[in-house]
Amino acid sequence: MVLSPFKLLRFFFYAPLIGIWLNGCGVKAPTTDSTYQNVLFIIVDDLKPTLGAYGDSLAITPNIDKLASRGITFTNAHCNFAVCGPSRGSFLSGLRPETLGILDNVTPLQPKLQGRPTLPKLFLQNGFETIGLGKTFHDKEPDHEDPAAWNAYYKYGSTEKGKQGLKVNPTDDQLPWCYWQAAEGDDEDQADGRIAQKAVELLHEKRDQPFFLAVGFHKPHDPYVAPKKYFDWYTLEQCTPPVLPDQWQPAYKHSLPGWSKVFHETMTEKEQREFIRSYYACVSFMDAQVGKLLDALEATGQAENTLIVFMGDHGYHLGEHNWWNKVTVYEEGTNAPLIVAGNKIAEAGKTSNALVEFIDLYPTFLDLMGISEKPDHLEGESFAQLLDNPNASFKEAVYASTLRGETTGRMVKTEEWRYIEWDEGVKGKELYNQQNDPQEYVNLAEDPAHASVVSELSLLLKNKGQKSE
Repeated sequence: MVLSPFKLLRFFFYAPLIGIWLNGCGVKAPTTDSTYQNVLFIIVDDLKPTLGAYGDSLAITPNIDKLASRGITFTNAHCNFAVCGPSRGSFLSGLRPETLGILDNVTPLQPKLQGRPTLPKLFLQNGFETIGLGKTFHDKEPDHEDPAAWNAYYKYGSTEKGKQGLKVNPTDDQLPWCYWQAAEGDDEDQADGRIAQKAVELLHEKRDQPFFLAVGFHKPHDPYVAPKKYFDWYTLEQCTPPVLPDQWQPAYKHSLPGWSKVFHETMTEKEQREFIRSYYACVSFMDAQVGKLLDALEATGQAENTLIVFMGDHGYHLGEHNWWNKVTVYEEGTNAPLIVAGNKIAEAGKTSNALVEFIDLYPTFLDLMGISEKPDHLEGESFAQLLDNPNASFKEAVYASTLRGETTGRMVKTEEWRYIEWDEGVKGKELYNQQNDPQEYVNLAEDPAHASVVSELSLLLKNKGQKSE
């Protein structure tokens, strides 16, 4: 049974906003000049690059790896805020989190949009049938979403059987969300399995319009729950926690969220291995659902004319910096998978190491789908040219931010450096050499030999994201 399908139902809450298109006005006939007719946009919650396509030898992800062989894999793609609400609000609106005004998971999206069309709304306005499933926007409440952007939307929960199984919480329940569970039942007993099942059904339906289908999978977001068979794919011996430098401590108390010490004080090495195994099990479970969507595209003859974009909404720590979650501006926090695939990509199967920001997705979608009328509010830049020349450079730097209570952290990353300022440097600075210290454990910000680098990057941070003329 669908727990919360709200196919148009939630639109009634926003009836004044959607009256235009319900009356058949304001929606164009498809006018795109593109080699693709349809879009499949797959958004995965809390996914770091734990994929075979990204060189992870532990990950069992054959379906996403196959997808990567049909497109360009971006290894240097970064979110602009490593939390679900700000990240999704940003890349789906085309605005930086600070511009949009969403820096947490509780600020509603609707008042912040101020009439500016989100990505699915723009596709709707350009004659596409827009359908959403699962988690696309950060969907706590109706005003955290954009109901007027969709012709239909479907949500699902797990079955009672899918909720059965031994739960393990390594923090002694100090962090209630932090548990894993090798669940009973099969894929379709989990929310993501039901989402995939509905997406396959939709892909088999005949329709008169091109479609924009956005599918949001929850896993590997905590709690780390997947059918038991995926846990069995990994052994504890394979799941090795990262080794931290001797005597390493965070640069500042706000470099990591305050509850990081809970993990340090409570988790044994065995529990760390179990944590890693549960995360990878959830990734493999999610990969299987992605495979069902790709198979449906092939079976219905739509793979040839469908642009596929696959992404994680932000990165994740699995013990790096002694942290086991998100909400940082380190590499593990901001770097997330991004694959753009389709049968028309000449350089398919190749990798791009170019710096890319998630706010660049909105204009890139429009370019690839031939939508020439771009909203003037977009702060990103299209990286469509990288699909033809993945070895090209794109941006000088990428940017991200985070909050620690009243303290704001802002980050700029170039090919060589990652630089962080806390409250504009008043509460600290961090500088890491990306070539010599890719794991970012040696803070060089106070080293006089790097004063000029700090000055240069601080200026770049102040001018953050300004478009080049």
